[in-house]
Amino acid sequence: MKNLVISLVFAILAACSPKQISETNPANSTEFKITLTKSELQDKIKGGWAGQVIGCSFGGPTEFKFNGSMINDYQSIPWNENSCLWYYRNAPGLYDDVYMDLTFVDVFEKEGLDAPATSHAYAFAHAEYSLWHANQAARYNILNGIMPPESGHWLNNPHSEDIDFQIEADFAGLMAPGMVNTASEICDKVGHIMNYGDGWYGGVYMAAMYSVAFVSNNVEQIVTEALNVIPVESDFYKCMADVISWYHQYPNDWKRTWFEVEKKWSADIGCPDGVFTDFNIDAKINAAYVLIGLLYGDGDYSKTLEISTRCGQDSDCNPASAGGILGTMLGYSNIPEYWKKPLSAVEDMDFKYTTMSLNDVYVIGNKHALKMLEANGADIDGATISVPAQEILPVPLEIGFKHHYPVVRKDIRQNLNFENQEVKIEFTGCGFALTGWAKSTIGDADIKLEISIDGADAEQFVMPTLFSKRRHELAWKYELPEGKHKINIKVLNPNPGVAIDVGDLIVYSSTKNEITWHRHD
Repeated sequence: MKNLVISLVFAILAACSPKQISETNPANSTEFKITLTKSELQDKIKGGWAGQVIGCSFGGPTEFKFNGSMINDYQSIPWNENSCLWYYRNAPGLYDDVYMDLTFVDVFEKEGLDAPATSHAYAFAHAEYSLWHANQAARYNILNGIMPPESGHWLNNPHSEDIDFQIEADFAGLMAPGMVNTASEICDKVGHIMNYGDGWYGGVYMAAMYSVAFVSNNVEQIVTEALNVIPVESDFYKCMADVISWYHQYPNDWKRTWFEVEKKWSADIGCPDGVFTDFNIDAKINAAYVLIGLLYGDGDYSKTLEISTRCGQDSDCNPASAGGILGTMLGYSNIPEYWKKPLSAVEDMDFKYTTMSLNDVYVIGNKHALKMLEANGADIDGATISVPAQEILPVPLEIGFKHHYPVVRKDIRQNLNFENQEVKIEFTGCGFALTGWAKSTIGDADIKLEISIDGADAEQFVMPTLFSKRRHELAWKYELPEGKHKINIKVLNPNPGVAIDVGDLIVYSSTKNEITWHRHD
């Protein structure tokens, strides 16, 4: 208990100004529970898994329809008893938040709690479902021999700071009730498959909030306590601390906090799809939306889902995380019937690409949590579980895209094909990402290419036309010396039936592009 109180105080000190600290009541630490009954554990695990599905289903209709814009109050978001069933039957890909988690749950079920990262990586890479962003970049890496943690590293994965692991880390917290450091160890194993730095921290933080939600009944306490797991030097920590600070400044105005987040944190620098566009799948800003929903929702399930969804962007994932964390705190039995009713039609249905239903994972998740508690020294006496106290330790500092600032997005729009087998591009900076995609009229094919930069030794790679095996970007290279560079890409196996559309060039400089305002008289 002492360690938990100490780590809570440190988290509040780090996140609040002196005035705010005096206005925050650390005595709330008495709400931490160091014991759970087995029935409470099961109820909370059910609440966590069910909450994800509820949140995902609620946010589905607005996903990426409001980019850089909140969803205004007059925009209704439908919810009825068929909301979950419709998506299960007609658009099951919406639940990638859940069936991705279940890939890793299944590995633990088959191989035990010590299953290595390679097992998770192979299961993930060879799954039938489609992937995007950091996940697909990691899948391509693994299928081409780049294993974790290198598969998620920013030098090998331009999407390393995207939201991917953040929406897939729920299982790690649900496996480690009240044991944040244990959840972090699981995240280290799985999260570095696809993410690095702030992208990885998104998953670590979500898992930590789930973990704390087992032993605290105070949302603000969950948010601040869990943040202790993130290095204070990271941008991810700074963004979350800002949200907490703005919540204290504007406790009755979530929209003001949303605007402050947009002003300071909305510039994506990594994801090639988000740089210089209104699309933003960066882990920081989407985690900020989860926090806004949790803090301003203040334990009310409806308010939490409404606010986290209305923050926009990836508006199914954010309420899925918020709804799952709050569902863990409240327990399944305390989620309002209005939100649970649509689940009854789907709880026995397997998620697409899996052999698991919600009812299955309620049982399996409870089993894994009990095993993890036993492995970490929990005292299980009949129906009572004494949760081992852990002083929360920050995970190691990781900084991606250090000294890389986007300065140009240029439309290249060329084709690499049978007639035009080479493309040459020049830029000035210290790095680049080049979008592009392979296509075929003759069935699945692998287009072999060669890239050289500034005449250096060429590197060969493959662009599969099969969507599930595709290379998410045509090419990228970071940490080049600042200056002029020449990119040369050649097709090594030209075929009239295949081609590559070359898209946009994103250029990075080691010097930030500062805006200077001039007065014109």
